[in-house]
Amino acid sequence: MGRASAPYLLILPSILFAFWIIGYPIYDMANMSVHAVNRFGKTAAFNDFANYQRLFSHQLFIGCLIRTLVWTVFVVGGTVLLSVPIALILNEKFFGRTLARIIIMLPWAVSLTMTGIVWRWSLNGQFGMVNATLREFGLQDTPIEWLATSTTAFPILIAIGILVSIPFTVTVILGGLSSLQADVFEAARIDGATAWQRFRYLTLPLIRPFLNIVLVLNFIYVFNSFPLIWVMTQGDPANSTDILVTWLYKLAFRYGELGIASALSIVMFVILLALTITYAALAMRNERSTA
Repeated sequence: MGRASAPYLLILPSILFAFWIIGYPIYDMANMSVHAVNRFGKTAAFNDFANYQRLFSHQLFIGCLIRTLVWTVFVVGGTVLLSVPIALILNEKFFGRTLARIIIMLPWAVSLTMTGIVWRWSLNGQFGMVNATLREFGLQDTPIEWLATSTTAFPILIAIGILVSIPFTVTVILGGLSSLQADVFEAARIDGATAWQRFRYLTLPLIRPFLNIVLVLNFIYVFNSFPLIWVMTQGDPANSTDILVTWLYKLAFRYGELGIASALSIVMFVILLALTITYAALAMRNERSTA
């Protein structure tokens, strides 16, 4: 009995420490969300969930929630759709493959804050590189304020979000492709399977666990992605590019609404937890049915 329980006893301190690191902030946020809180974070009496009532009735909540879901779905979906063919190409043997892999991974070494600063400068309506390039090729006469209107700002943020998410996703998928047995694909090729058939019936099912990993991790990262949007637009113009996490920052540190901000933190945590558990359950059920 002692030998069987030894591994659990050895990892118990790490588990307790992890629960404390993760659990205490959640408890603290939950406690603040149901109490009146001043600008300095001091809690007062229980306010009968008034913070949640104010949050759900706020005129910006629904818009930010929908925008967050659109942002997350399009960025994660676009990232995976582009990363799979890139990883397939980089998995092939060709001259300069190592250099190509390094180039793909280089953007991962740049912080999102720096990336946002560079893109904000490039998209500047007066002296930005994008307008200068378009004008040089005769594609436009008057400068465009790319980040000044919601019709262009939010789609541009989604496109840049996809670009900065590709290196990590390609790395994971490429690791999965590298672990596949070449004999299986050679046998399929000899049997007359086309490239599409090999991809659909062999490659895709075999790398599905890696796709599940990148989908879950990217969903969490993108849902909580703060630096890129904040550096480029700060949620403007007129909150049209605000997602939940940028609006949360404004509520807490610009407007001093710590009670509503705490309630929003808990709502975001519940949304992420529910979606992650749902996706994990569906993926596990699909794997069991496939097996």
